[in-house]
Amino acid sequence: MSSTNPKLTLAELMAQFPHPGELVWIGLRPAKSQPMLSVAEVFADKNSGLTGDRYRGRDAKRQVTLLQWEHLAVLTALTGKTLSPELLRRNLVVKGLNLLALKNHYFQIGSAVFKGTGQCHPCSRMEVILGAGGYNAMRGHGGLTAEIVASGDIHIADPVIALPLHPQANDKTLT
Repeated sequence: MSSTNPKLTLAELMAQFPHPGELVWIGLRPAKSQPMLSVAEVFADKNSGLTGDRYRGRDAKRQVTLLQWEHLAVLTALTGKTLSPELLRRNLVVKGLNLLALKNHYFQIGSAVFKGTGQCHPCSRMEVILGAGGYNAMRGHGGLTAEIVASGDIHIADPVIALPLHPQANDKTLT
């Protein structure tokens, strides 16, 4: 069906993306309240999360947190501070793709496959890290949580590709 067809269903519209995004930053939280470690690659394990991250294996629906690169500029405007990804304590930073549109969708980064599970709401630490009002500045700009549904390696500059709603029906990436 053509992407310009006005007769597309809402589900069909929500499954279309203009182009892949790009993974621009990877960060791991080694321990509570410790600085993030910026890495060039990481193994995403469907059973236990990102290798080296303190949240590894705790909650499948929140194995990975993602932030949209473009939101850094918004957060800078809202807080008056120049922000870097490690301050916001998310694992992956993606540009060129609306992350919130991936909620309840499958997507691939490198050889790993993820499912977007929900918004990544800010925690109270954002008030300390970003200053007064930091929590409210992050609301709506905190990114996405995801579970890993197929293990694999991910690297900086990997494309972030939205997959069909049911990739196991026609895609070998979940094997």
